[in-house]
Amino acid sequence: MATCEKLEKCPFYQGKMSMESGLGSIYKKKYCEGNKLECARYMIATQLGPEHVTNHIYPNMQDLAKKMIEENK
Repeated sequence: MATCEKLEKCPFYQGKMSMESGLGSIYKKKYCEGNKLECARYMIATQLGPEHVTNHIYPNMQDLAKKMIEENK
């Protein structure tokens, strides 16, 4: 799968977490360079709009993303 088109400007990595070490590199590999459709932030941004993606949402929070999407339909 191709690298997520939102990676370079994703606020999650712009000060929240380093992409080069620890969890940041794991998330980057799994979601940004792996399957962006499983990224909670991507799910919310594409279905509700980027303004709904708050800084506390991590890429692995799919349950929260699904709940937010369902509540905002």
